[in-house]
Amino acid sequence: MIALSLSEIAGAVNGVLRLDGVVDADGSPITPATIVSGAVDTDSREIGPGGIFVAKPGETTDGHLFAPAAIANGAALLIVERALDLPVAQILVPDAVVALGDLATLVVARVRAEGRLKVIGVTGSNGKTTTKNLLRAILERVGPTVAARASFNNEVGAPITMLAVDMDTRFLVAEMGASGIGEIARLIRMVRPDVGVVLKVGLAHAGEFGGIEATLAAKTEMVTDLLATDVAVLNADDPRVAGMRAHTRARVVWFGQDATGASRAPDGTDFSGVHATGIEVSSSGTTFTLHLAGGDTRPVSFQVLGEHHVMNALAAAATAEVLGVGIDDIVAALESVVTAERWRMQVLGGRDGVTIINDAYNASPDSMTAALKTLAQIREPGQRTVAVLGEMSELGEFSGDEHDRIGLLAVRLNISQLIVVGRAARRMHISTINEGSWDGESLFVDDQDDAFALLTATIRPGDTVLVKSSNSAGLRFLGDRLGEYFS
Repeated sequence: MIALSLSEIAGAVNGVLRLDGVVDADGSPITPATIVSGAVDTDSREIGPGGIFVAKPGETTDGHLFAPAAIANGAALLIVERALDLPVAQILVPDAVVALGDLATLVVARVRAEGRLKVIGVTGSNGKTTTKNLLRAILERVGPTVAARASFNNEVGAPITMLAVDMDTRFLVAEMGASGIGEIARLIRMVRPDVGVVLKVGLAHAGEFGGIEATLAAKTEMVTDLLATDVAVLNADDPRVAGMRAHTRARVVWFGQDATGASRAPDGTDFSGVHATGIEVSSSGTTFTLHLAGGDTRPVSFQVLGEHHVMNALAAAATAEVLGVGIDDIVAALESVVTAERWRMQVLGGRDGVTIINDAYNASPDSMTAALKTLAQIREPGQRTVAVLGEMSELGEFSGDEHDRIGLLAVRLNISQLIVVGRAARRMHISTINEGSWDGESLFVDDQDDAFALLTATIRPGDTVLVKSSNSAGLRFLGDRLGEYFS
């Protein structure tokens, strides 16, 4: 974090500074003017010397219990909801999560006013983390860039990322997720992006949102408050995202690709947005030709597995072009990324020619469909494909129909073997049986241990195995076990 005095921090978070005779390592008194500049976190294990620990109460535990551990790791300041009898400076606040966001607001505003910072907000039902990682790889080639680790995209993770900027930072890539209306708007108010990117509006978390229209309203918050001098980067191929054009004052830059390879605006006319042609998918990645809005064109050998990730690459390329990055840097960065992130189309295994694709960080109907299509696309003649699928959570009233649809899709794609794991996903298995054309290609098991035993006994040399589920189903750990077993 940038250097701030304790009094400045207390003012930013509307808190009460408590010193109570606290001294530093040399025995000198800590005062309101004392400067703090360490990293900020809610995880005591991530705190280092001079750090700021935010004691956030959680659903299963209370961050205040870990304050001593944070101090042992070097914390210089605690932001707490109740005073603790500990020998360190404390700022008492009504709500630690709100305080975290307020502090991020101050830091980003200060850096933006005194530095060259550009802020990019990224949201969408799918693809946020992959696009963020691709964009970070591109922007790091031209200037210091801060982007979230893993999927830090909520009211806690996003501010922690924001607080990592300093006066040298040129780009902040803020991934913004939500499970309800108003959450993205709160994150937007913290940083006021110069560029807002919307990837897709789908059924992910539809159960929490209360339906697709509520999801659309939440994602639209990304562009609603952009200024006329800002830029909205929108997916021209998603009608819901394309419709956001009517809800923003910002200049709109399109990315997208229709089925024929012709680049189109949402009204059907030609547009000069970022698009791809000549897409070819194989087990080693995807090749395509990148076309930037300015007219530059280059071939790309993209190592991230799956045609659906081309759209994420286009979104990253469109955003980078807006920020002044040239096509050579864009392509070099895209080609340097080997995998999107752990548990996202992560290729493991190798023994006996067995390939494990661990894509079980999360799952929605859109991402499950894309993963199954990729599995079918990369199949070589005579090769078996195995799909190990678990629950798609948080779908609410759509859950039954969507699990049915995925089961039928596996049949239509002629997946060699479907293994459904867990009772919450059982309708996938039932739908394949009811379809009628399969005879034993679909199997159901109760849990990961049963799935592991079945797979290690039945996988054949040369098989390609996809493991996919929502995070809550935990099949990412099954994917790890299979990857280790076949390595």
